[in-house]
Amino acid sequence: MENFTEQQSLSNFDEDEIEIDLREVFYLLLGNWKTIFLAMLIGAVITGSFHVFFMPASYQADAEIYITNKDSLVTLSDLQLSAALTDDYAKIIKSRTVLKRVIQELELDLTYKELQELVEVTNPDSTHIIDIKVTCGDLELSRNIANALLNISVQQIYQIIGSSEPTVIDYSEAEAVENVTPSFTMFLLIGAFAGALIVCAVLIIRMLLNTTIKSEEEMERYLNLPVLSAIPYYREK
Repeated sequence: MENFTEQQSLSNFDEDEIEIDLREVFYLLLGNWKTIFLAMLIGAVITGSFHVFFMPASYQADAEIYITNKDSLVTLSDLQLSAALTDDYAKIIKSRTVLKRVIQELELDLTYKELQELVEVTNPDSTHIIDIKVTCGDLELSRNIANALLNISVQQIYQIIGSSEPTVIDYSEAEAVENVTPSFTMFLLIGAFAGALIVCAVLIIRMLLNTTIKSEEEMERYLNLPVLSAIPYYREK
């Protein structure tokens, strides 16, 4: 009889879609709050330790140039031409020739591809400004690279485009260099969230994989059998 009940129970589980009782899930998680809290602490400690011992500091320096002729009045045609040249300017700034000249000038122990990874060139929307950002683990070095890149790019743009040199808006300064290292608090929160998520997922999966009948309601739902009586179970002390 017991084997017949188990087989019938399993067949009903296979035929019907698995229903997730949100109230049951809530009480499951509530009953295991200590485990979840411990997982949050462990996750926070792991990610916090990673941030302290393995996450290097990161600094970002920026410099800007304006891509119109400063020696004459700016006309509508100048602005239209500047907009069309924006992408060209950005390509020139990150070109192999410019990067190699920066490496040579600053005597950097980097390849031009490695330096290229540190440099970001952007054009803010609806502007004729080229923004050069350099991110690395040394504050002074990031500033020096940004300024050297700015000076050499201006010269290279003049040689290629053939017009007067672009106007320099801002050189990079030490006071303006930003510390862009990911926040320690953010790492703690990510670790705590990941730990809680993993434990909750394991608990819910175990609940879904447990196909045993645990209550009178489940007996009626899955076996379509009325419960005539129930024998209480007492655990021996």
